[in-house]
Amino acid sequence: MLRLLWMTAPVLLPLAGGLFLLATGEDGDGKKRERNRLLFTEAVVLLSSVLVWSLILSGKGKDDAVLFYLAGRDLKVFFRLDGAGCVFAGLVSFLWPLATLYASEYMEGEERQKSFFAFYTMAYGVTLGIAFAGNLVTLYLFYELLTLVTFPLVLHYRNRESRAASRKYLYYSIGGAAFAFMGLVFILIYGNTADFILGGVLNRGVPGFRTNTILFMYVLAFFGFGVKAALFPVHGWLPKASVAPTPVTALLHAVAVVKSGAFAILRLTYYSYGADFIRGTWAHYVVLGAVLVTIVYGSTMAVREAHLKRRLAYSTISNLSYVLFGVVMMNPLGMAAALVHMVFHAVMKICAFFCAGAIMHKTGKNYVYELGGLGRQMPVTFACFTAAGLSLMGIPLFAGFISKWNLAESAVAAGGAMGVTAVGVLLYSALMTGVYMMTVTVRALFPSAGERAASAAARTEPGWRMLAPMVFFACLLVVFGLYSEPLVHFMMDVAEGVVV
Repeated sequence: MLRLLWMTAPVLLPLAGGLFLLATGEDGDGKKRERNRLLFTEAVVLLSSVLVWSLILSGKGKDDAVLFYLAGRDLKVFFRLDGAGCVFAGLVSFLWPLATLYASEYMEGEERQKSFFAFYTMAYGVTLGIAFAGNLVTLYLFYELLTLVTFPLVLHYRNRESRAASRKYLYYSIGGAAFAFMGLVFILIYGNTADFILGGVLNRGVPGFRTNTILFMYVLAFFGFGVKAALFPVHGWLPKASVAPTPVTALLHAVAVVKSGAFAILRLTYYSYGADFIRGTWAHYVVLGAVLVTIVYGSTMAVREAHLKRRLAYSTISNLSYVLFGVVMMNPLGMAAALVHMVFHAVMKICAFFCAGAIMHKTGKNYVYELGGLGRQMPVTFACFTAAGLSLMGIPLFAGFISKWNLAESAVAAGGAMGVTAVGVLLYSALMTGVYMMTVTVRALFPSAGERAASAAARTEPGWRMLAPMVFFACLLVVFGLYSEPLVHFMMDVAEGVVV
């Protein structure tokens, strides 16, 4: 019983905390009440993170913790922290407290703070539920719940743009979940179990097993989960969702939603259907083609986009498919590279979004062409943004170089025309990333004479609660760039089944 409480507490505590926030107090009911709300939210998130890391470091999360059964005792909903689950849970629990600190300053003076922090906190618990999921049934349930708790966050401002964006997000997510459910059903019918087992669970001896039908269901589920991973052509909700407050978009793009989609696809591929079953089939080439098209499309559209947050949204579309790129290599090196980039991209992108949010929050400027000379007013913010940009480009000494190098290695290991094409796509995307990230830095730090005069004002850096997470993440990108070997080795052990 004690072990069950320990396993479920990190998930249930944020859910209960969010519900408590919804049930108590009113928006705009005084500075003291607002401060207490922020302290309560940070305390809940920090406590949950401590519990997560206690499970990871102690190894106590490897045993099953059954929550309840469905359909009698045929389907169980349970938590188990294997190697891949530890990676995702560790990532989420590391980033969320810092994101909450940033949000506490960003949301000062905003309306509907109570509902914002309530759903923001609940989204943390639900995302941890996806990380802790011991089988495809559990993952799917929490994956659906994630849509419900993040929908109000996209809708937060309640204006015309927010309503349109939230509806689009909801429609895409519901449609994607339907396709993902079909993949789940076929695992339940043709698999030995719905539990996550590295190598897959399909049983070819089940009557009616038809390889092409099963592969078709895998492709449907891949695109279904791919909605949240912003896979082309089911990516349209993500740029629209940038109308949400920056703490929301940072988590949508860096941690909660898009990473949950990528993590679900990794689980589907390596732990349910099995990479050996898919490798070399027509389904393999279909999903690989979709991933490569998404990388090219996202990076190209980011160059064309002038709105700063939407530019970063298209960057996310491209870079999330870097994670999927590693997944669809269908080999252990690819899976390890996918996990490494999932971690490093989260740090890179949350840093970039926090910088963009600080710029927009302090100056009211939303477009790249408005940023001329702002580097003089916000030197720390733009230094952090530049670090994130250099890392996204894959420049040596930054974390992005490590993950992209591993992705390229997995493509070379795959061999043939597929590997050559994949490496070419990575190089093209790196070039486009340099264009869409460095144009922001150059315009801000090296303004024209007119822009220099217009921006000759006092510094407008944000307060420490926004600035500290940005600086920390920028420094972390350099640390990972210089010393990432233990993490890369751990990911390889996870991919090879050494860490289970």
